Amino acid sequence: MDTWLIVVIAVAAVLLVAVVLWVVSRSRNRKLDERRVEASQHREKAELQSFRAREREAAAQEELERAQNEREVAETHARRADELDPDVDDSER
Repeated sequence: MDTWLIVVIAVAAVLLVAVVLWVVSRSRNRKLDERRVEASQHREKAELQSFRAREREAAAQEELERAQNEREVAETHARRADELDPDVDDSER
C-alpha cells in the first residue's frame, strides 16, 4: 500500500473522529440547554406559586384578625347586656 494512501486514510479517520466528537458535544450542549430552560420554567412557576401563597396567607391573617376583633366586640356587647339585664344572676357574671 502506498504511503500517501495510508496518510489519506489516517487523516480521514482523524477527521471522522473529530466530526463525531463535535456532534456528540453539540448534542450534549443542546440537552444541557434544554434542561436549563426547563429548570428556569420550574423556577418561574415556583416563584409565582410562592407569591400567590404569601398573598393568600396575608389575606387569611387579615381575616383572622378581623374575626378576632369581631369576637371581642361581641363579647363586650354580651357582657354589657348581662350587666344591664335584670334577669341575669350575679353568679353568671
